Amino acid sequence: MRTTSWKWQFRLAPYFYISPYFLLFILFSLYPIIYSFYISLTDWNGSKVKSFIGLQNYTTLMHDNQFWLSLWNSAVIYVIYVPIMLFLALIFASLLNANWMVGKGFFRMALFVPNFVSVVAVSFVFVLIFNTQDGLLNSLLMNLGWLDNRIPWLESPGWARFTVAMMVLYRWLGYNMLLLMTGLQSIPKDLYEAAYVDGATKTQSFFLITIPLVKKILLFCTILSTIGTFSLFTEPFILTKGGPLNSTLTPVLMLYNESFQNFNFGYASSIAVCFFILMMLVSLVQLRLFDDKNG
Repeated sequence: MRTTSWKWQFRLAPYFYISPYFLLFILFSLYPIIYSFYISLTDWNGSKVKSFIGLQNYTTLMHDNQFWLSLWNSAVIYVIYVPIMLFLALIFASLLNANWMVGKGFFRMALFVPNFVSVVAVSFVFVLIFNTQDGLLNSLLMNLGWLDNRIPWLESPGWARFTVAMMVLYRWLGYNMLLLMTGLQSIPKDLYEAAYVDGATKTQSFFLITIPLVKKILLFCTILSTIGTFSLFTEPFILTKGGPLNSTLTPVLMLYNESFQNFNFGYASSIAVCFFILMMLVSLVQLRLFDDKNG
């Protein structure tokens, strides 16, 4: 009897120890996802009554120009800053990984500081810098004689997207740099020495050794940057409130407006579900493009 009981305890013990994770996952992840999908099938303004309307919210969303504009805005912001950010992050990571570099700790900390500073504080600083009338940047450029007219950084659709992109670049450059640095430190030094013996320059070694061997880290950074860009909320909310002319409206900012300003929780949930599916598809496409079998 004791032997049988011990065998059952031995078999069930692993499941018992991992059960807290699954319970928390079901409670705080799986259930909210399922409930959000259910809410997306209803017309609900936060009251006790939920009217089931099927796929009507999704039909409305597919014909909502504002939703497609929010995706376009995110795509434009992504194109503006992500290639520059990843290239600069790789350059800085390579420099700070070099043996001859002095003050590595200071520069690593200086580049990473924006990542853990409050995004709200950074947003207000950018408002002061890019203010059209008395912002620091316009005042500096005009005093230097480089501008005749002030640039409407936050009032023009094109410049507003650029300003949001620059703020996101500023915040996440150091984070991506540290991720890439971990990849660089795993590359054997013998490869660079062999390339040097074969006559390769440092530039050739960078493009033919460094970049291919940190390809997986670059993929990870790209996927994170994609999800992060389309999930932007605080930056455009504080800088531009989604304007001007909805030029910095993002899917998450639109979701916020529909849920907490219009109290249209069913429609907001449909945005969340479509956004989740879209990000999953984009991530799968990126994984396919970076697959070694296709390279």
